[in-house]
Amino acid sequence: MKINSTAASMALTLAASTAGVYGADASASWLDTTISPVSNPIFFEDPRITSEIRPVYMYHSLPNTFYFNGGKAPLGGDVQVFAVQIRYALTDKLALIATKDGYIEFQPEKTLPHHYGFADASAGLKYALLNDEARQFILTPGFTISLPVGSSDVFQGYGAGEWNLFVSAEKGFDKFHLTGNAGFRLPNNFAEETAQLHYSLQADYFVNQYFVPFFAANGYTILSNGSDNRIGGVPLNTELYDLINAGSTGARGTTQFTVGGGFRSRICSKVDVGVAYEAGVVDPVGIFDNRITADVIVRF
Repeated sequence: MKINSTAASMALTLAASTAGVYGADASASWLDTTISPVSNPIFFEDPRITSEIRPVYMYHSLPNTFYFNGGKAPLGGDVQVFAVQIRYALTDKLALIATKDGYIEFQPEKTLPHHYGFADASAGLKYALLNDEARQFILTPGFTISLPVGSSDVFQGYGAGEWNLFVSAEKGFDKFHLTGNAGFRLPNNFAEETAQLHYSLQADYFVNQYFVPFFAANGYTILSNGSDNRIGGVPLNTELYDLINAGSTGARGTTQFTVGGGFRSRICSKVDVGVAYEAGVVDPVGIFDNRITADVIVRF
């Protein structure tokens, strides 16, 4: 009886410890302590298959001086974005994703006028090709297609659509996780928009459900030149990161990179909130001084 009592006590202790990490269900998956990326929300896709609504807000600070081929111009100001993403699990491995939409407020202090309008819209699919519970690893390829339905006032609506072919993966080490994403942005009209390689990495640690800090890095390497005819005819040697594909004529071969960090908090089993800060760290930084991204994820 003493041995059985000791074993029962150990089992209860283990169950309580596990429940402290995953919630009430001691048999929950390692994925329950992972988090969705916050930074680069358009292209840094979560490899998990979920059904969710995700309001996103971005406050993007423009640099005081904007450098381009052959010159520079004063700029300053900010760009604000209000958007809602939707993901819907068609099966336990396949999800429909709508990753880009919303309203853009382009508010530079100098040189360029203020403009307001709607963003292009992007949607696609992702499929969890591999989900190894024992090794805490998930691999998910997918694609989106961006439709040029936005307003030209905020540098949207150009070209003939853009494909994003990507793969996302995550590896868990108990409470520590590494999430990565890489993909190609391939325009249907190479004169109007540039082809790009994008890549992201996030490292997070599950302290508890209310505090999951992370470090994030996002890069964009420009693979082709476009016509660059929409930013006042300026010969750009940078691209405009995730939100705007400017069709720059002199950006091919350049790499733009941001680093930052933040945290997520799981308010309840169905609701997460997140905040991220990132800044441009590689010349030319282009329009990226710094950015704050905040979101709310409601799963159903």
